[in-house]
Amino acid sequence: MAAVTAPVDPGLYGDIRRFGGGDVTACFSCGTCTATCPLVAEDGTFPRRIIRYAQVGMKDALLSSKELWTCYQCGECSDSCPTKADPSEFMAAARRYAIAGYDRTRVARTMYTQPILATIIAVALALFFALFMYSAHGPQSGETLAIFTFIPEELIHNTGIVVMIVVLLAGIAGVATMARAIARREGVSLRSVVGGRAALGRTARALRFAVAREAIGQARFREDCDADQQALPLLRRRWLIHALVVWGFIGLLGATGLDYGLALVGIKETGAPVPLWYPVRLLGTVAGAALLYGTTFLIIDRYRAATRAVRSSTTADWMLLVLLWVTGATGFALELELYLPSAPAWGYWVFLLHVAVALELVLLAPFMKLAHAVYRPVALFFVALARDSAREGVTR
Repeated sequence: MAAVTAPVDPGLYGDIRRFGGGDVTACFSCGTCTATCPLVAEDGTFPRRIIRYAQVGMKDALLSSKELWTCYQCGECSDSCPTKADPSEFMAAARRYAIAGYDRTRVARTMYTQPILATIIAVALALFFALFMYSAHGPQSGETLAIFTFIPEELIHNTGIVVMIVVLLAGIAGVATMARAIARREGVSLRSVVGGRAALGRTARALRFAVAREAIGQARFREDCDADQQALPLLRRRWLIHALVVWGFIGLLGATGLDYGLALVGIKETGAPVPLWYPVRLLGTVAGAALLYGTTFLIIDRYRAATRAVRSSTTADWMLLVLLWVTGATGFALELELYLPSAPAWGYWVFLLHVAVALELVLLAPFMKLAHAVYRPVALFFVALARDSAREGVTR
């Protein structure tokens, strides 16, 4: 039977460079990056393999590579490269390229490769949501900050549902494309995931590794990619700052969902002031503080190019950080205003800005860097599943 060969895209490397990639044309596959990578135990040819895929035009292999997402961009490979190539930044660009590759709408490609148009889209979306909400505005009470009298709660809720449906459809399509490609390449079948007690056990362990240990616990980031941060105070280390952003974002989503849920069952009116110790408020306050702290220092470090991971930045990098920071800052301002003795007039405009930016952030999530919060755990799930299957001698 004739061998089946994968199509080759000679323009692949040039296309990836449009996503801000570091120059690796000088790479001759010497293996120094592999020798210095703190995560090399997971894959003996990482990150050299991804560079070779790009150089020879193996697009399908690159997009189906789980190793693409195991990199935390510590920069060790770029520092040690004898030809002064920049594999660390190249890996970041390859991930941006992959996000765009999984997205059938081409919105992600636009956001990453056309910075002026991406900025116009971001500003236009914020203005659209603000004007749309304002078009239904009511009176502004001067006694208390009646934010849901100013902007009807039902309008915000219904708009949020529409946005979430769009996000879920786009996100599920992208994740399904990625998972199907990686599963096909790794030889992982549905039976190997759910076929019997042993398979379910491996799946549960893989999920625990990908979600609890890595996505939430940041274990490998903390243990293997923190060597250059040891001299810094704990609260300034890159892994913790990144973790605080992750925990803060998840916590705020949870607090928002709980607040609406309690309102639906009549326990609490949405947005009504409650004591600091009230669980939902406490969760939102702690999560908001974590998000604001993390994004503030990420912005400072990126502006100063303080670490090897942020030597260069794209418009999409800045856009995500700004949207996250504005969402966190306006949320804190709103919380303060709700407990002031009289309602400041500017509180209503802060609320309008907060809602508009939060909706925009959620809507753009599948098309910008925030998408890696989903793609990375999916890839790490396959890393763990492949490792456990190999250890147990399972034919996948």
